[in-house]
Amino acid sequence: MDLGDNAITDVPGIRVGHATRDEPGWLTGSTVVVPPPGSTGGVDVRGGGPGTRETDLLDPRNAVTTVDAVLLSGGSAFGLSAADGVLAELVDAGRGWPVGAEPGQVVPIVPGAIIFDLGRGGAWRHHPGPEEGRAAFRAADSGRVAEGSVGAGTGAVAGGLKGGIGTASARLPDGGTVGALVAVNAVGSPLSPSGELLGADLLRDGEVDLPRPDPAAAQTYWDRWAAEMAALRAGTATTLAVVATDLELDKAGCATLARVSHDGFARAISPVHTPFDGDTVFALSTKGAGPPTPFATVELHTAAADCVTRAIVRAVLAAGTVDRSAEGGVVASSYREAIAQPSE
Repeated sequence: MDLGDNAITDVPGIRVGHATRDEPGWLTGSTVVVPPPGSTGGVDVRGGGPGTRETDLLDPRNAVTTVDAVLLSGGSAFGLSAADGVLAELVDAGRGWPVGAEPGQVVPIVPGAIIFDLGRGGAWRHHPGPEEGRAAFRAADSGRVAEGSVGAGTGAVAGGLKGGIGTASARLPDGGTVGALVAVNAVGSPLSPSGELLGADLLRDGEVDLPRPDPAAAQTYWDRWAAEMAALRAGTATTLAVVATDLELDKAGCATLARVSHDGFARAISPVHTPFDGDTVFALSTKGAGPPTPFATVELHTAAADCVTRAIVRAVLAAGTVDRSAEGGVVASSYREAIAQPSE
């Protein structure tokens, strides 16, 4: 089955942009997902440490029916300010929810959520703000999506290994498309006891180069992970996802899609939705392919959760080792460097 670019941008009209800050003292960034005008959205938030904005607007009981962009950002609560830059870019383009009689009297609808990456580059106060939001929006396009240590995943860590951005897509039997983009920054581990990636069984044939784990390296990892778990503090993780489809869903349908897509987290990270995570999934419907039948909705939900799992695996495989110890920042080894068997 053709996967296109195997990215959320395979859903027609979806654009993605990253702003990456990885210069000395920095290890953070923002990612913006921009759907076409008229798209609907939903959200499902889990875990004990969420950081979000405008999620209440996505409640089916509330009046706003469209979403102009979704922000994923590093910087903990400080990083929510990156949405201000996205709003500014959208209102300059005349896009937003109409609140007045004149064409420019609009308020853009930009829900968002953050991961915790403060201090990982060495400076606690280095976090995304409006300029990063502007830069991510300006960079948004419909082509191949950069994965790994970019955008909101720049400073991400997953179970002690380097996390990052991953994306995946699927064609549905009825002709629709679904895709997911994930920023992986979890308390839980993406590994099985043997060191294999938990979600690897859902990867498509030939989708990625999947290395074999080294048993000794896996045991070393688990010994270190147990010590790191004992030192955790609340609210210092969180995995975020955006799921998009061109099938026509209303706000309630998008909320259900977001809820079911959390299953993809549970297949790729363990433990998941902990009191230390603020795991959040946004769902978008661009409405370009018409409404699904009841059974096609089941197929959509199944494929969406699978795309989330695959995106998590791809994020961990694409992430590179970082060492900011000289600057007082984080040391996080990549899966390929810390766990995979050496190449012969």
